[in-house]
Amino acid sequence: MMENTRPAQGSRTVYTSAPSFPKATKAFAQVVSVIFHPLFIPTLITVMLVCSLPEYFATFRNLSKRFDYDIFYFRVVSITLMFPLLVVLLCRTLGFLPSIQLKGQQDRIIPYLSTMIFYFWAFYTFKKEGQAPPFFVVFFLGIFIAVIVSFITNIFVKISMHMVGWGGVIGYLLTLMWGLQVNVSLPLLVAFLVCGLVATCRMILNAHSPFEVYLGIVVGIVSQLVAYGIVG
Repeated sequence: MMENTRPAQGSRTVYTSAPSFPKATKAFAQVVSVIFHPLFIPTLITVMLVCSLPEYFATFRNLSKRFDYDIFYFRVVSITLMFPLLVVLLCRTLGFLPSIQLKGQQDRIIPYLSTMIFYFWAFYTFKKEGQAPPFFVVFFLGIFIAVIVSFITNIFVKISMHMVGWGGVIGYLLTLMWGLQVNVSLPLLVAFLVCGLVATCRMILNAHSPFEVYLGIVVGIVSQLVAYGIVG
């Protein structure tokens, strides 16, 4: 069992008694952690929804050239990926963060606050415009709720952001299955597999304890279900 040794505030959490792995295994785990980083999830889900259910997003193409799919994708990518990443890079450049990997709990405070603002911005604008389908708005509300819970939880334990993200994907696919009666068996199976792979890789890298990984999954799933209960 991994034992969590509480570090000084802002330093990296160290888990003693963790098994050691070959460098090649750790390199693979690092690559997986980057490829399946939670910042990419909103873009991934958006592309999946538009490609799978294009009839629900027809208004973005019919209103005017300004609301073409390209602009729609750019909005999602800029708000959910580019802006949060820019905040982290700016904080690193100014010396507020020792690393862009956000290894310590204190390192995550500013990124959490910034992503909280950006995801609420995405949720609020899409909801107020009234052009996006409700199930799309639910997704961003779920992310916003998950970030709030993660920010509070981060005070006590370094919850896994990766697992919050992929738990959220599982939770969101469940809401699609229940709310729209859409067959998401294959995407749900893939989400479970990716979630398990990423969880394993995070523990191989000694980045989180099993509790922090499981907690992240639960927070992600429950946040999407709560968002569905509010908007859906």
